[in-house]
Amino acid sequence: MTGHTTRPSVGIIGTGFGGLGMAVRLKAAGYDDIVLFERADEVGGTWRDNTYPGAACDVPSHLYSFSFAPKADWSRRFAEQPEIFAYLREVADRYDLRRHIRFAAEVTSAEYDEAAGEWVVRVAGGDEYRVRALVAATGQLSRPAIPAIEGIDEFAGEMFHSATWNHDYDLDGKRVAVIGTGASAIQFVPRVAQRAARLELFQREAAHVIPKPDYAYSALAHTALRRVPGLLALSRAATYLTLEPRAFAFTKFPQAMALVQRRFERYLADQVPDTGLRARLTPAAKIGCKRILISNDYYEALNRPNVDVVTEAITRIEPAGLRTADGVLHEVDALLLGTGFQANEFLAPMTVLGREGRRLDEAWRDGAEAHLGITVAGFPNLFILYGPNTNLGHNSIVYMLESQFGYVLQALARLADGARAIEVRPEVQARSNAVVQEAIRATVWNSGCTSWYTTAAGRNTNNWPGFTFDYRRRLRRFDDAEFVVTAAGEPVEVARSR
Repeated sequence: MTGHTTRPSVGIIGTGFGGLGMAVRLKAAGYDDIVLFERADEVGGTWRDNTYPGAACDVPSHLYSFSFAPKADWSRRFAEQPEIFAYLREVADRYDLRRHIRFAAEVTSAEYDEAAGEWVVRVAGGDEYRVRALVAATGQLSRPAIPAIEGIDEFAGEMFHSATWNHDYDLDGKRVAVIGTGASAIQFVPRVAQRAARLELFQREAAHVIPKPDYAYSALAHTALRRVPGLLALSRAATYLTLEPRAFAFTKFPQAMALVQRRFERYLADQVPDTGLRARLTPAAKIGCKRILISNDYYEALNRPNVDVVTEAITRIEPAGLRTADGVLHEVDALLLGTGFQANEFLAPMTVLGREGRRLDEAWRDGAEAHLGITVAGFPNLFILYGPNTNLGHNSIVYMLESQFGYVLQALARLADGARAIEVRPEVQARSNAVVQEAIRATVWNSGCTSWYTTAAGRNTNNWPGFTFDYRRRLRRFDDAEFVVTAAGEPVEVARSR
């Protein structure tokens, strides 16, 4: 240790929950030389971009918010997109983050300058920035996935993805096709069905949908949450303790999912009286293998006389509509894509070059991995938030992010104390990821389905196979022995496998 305590400059890519929360924690720790790169003209990440009708969170609001920025006046237990977006803007304002943000600055590349111990960040338009440490907070759900269906570019009607919703297009009285039955689709389909003359939902695989325990908070509840000391924190803790045990069924004892399966079957039978439609809406995959969805109006919408669920495969898209395997042309005016995101392509499409020009996409050609989901061998002073194998199926990702904030701050303290570079040892990364992948084998996600959690080769690169409190425990102490820490002025020590 040198006694040198100048805090290093830090760059952050993205201004969603991860980027804003990291910036708040950095500023509280005395880091003022920080810059956030945002490709859009406002903060908010996925909650800025996804403005489709019905967009809402499936984690209760008191837990889907920062512990250091609680909000007592959420309108409902499960907040909708406008309110979450407003919350993130308010956080940016409250903590004076906007002066650190470069808007309309999409990062095209980040290259590690080994001699200087700095990251060179280049943004669209040619501007270049140098920072000692780089935090990637681009998330897992930021790049829309467009289905590779023959002829999709030939469609003559209106077409848009749920993450790029065209609010100027009037859906009233239109013939609408929807591709996809994921988390976004089950939220916007009921709203669109109320407006469209005809809605055809093209379903490749049915989803497990269970009731959403949602309700609006009363004025009395708001007053109590605001005035009674500790009540909001108690609500947050109670929500966490209610959700966390579900990890047991997802990751430790999938047989426990039988209870959720029975709940799903009762709900489907109650909501869908038509036996033919009910058969089409019954998934083949085991419950939990894909994301379990919550909705109180999805099945109701599919019962409408102007809605049809199409299970025939789409063979091609033609100018007038969609052609299915039975030869039928489904003529439509608008095609809405509820096809999710390219969740396995972390940090894409930017080019990330580490030590000795190593490309991150090459390092991840067999599937993304990082030590504890945060650091990657060969890429010093780079920290990833909501990185590989840190997604959840049972609790709030904000809790995971806050665990990561503390870990990154500990790593940055080494740079503040005179280190030039911090790089995880390859054998440490390999060992920790072997443990994760072995644990995933016992989870419900490994029960035979295909999902956005896995790569085309079947490797689960997205989910954390355990409890969130265990993840936080592992991140509580930054272990210098797991890293090569190079002091300023010393020859660069290369982290190699042993």
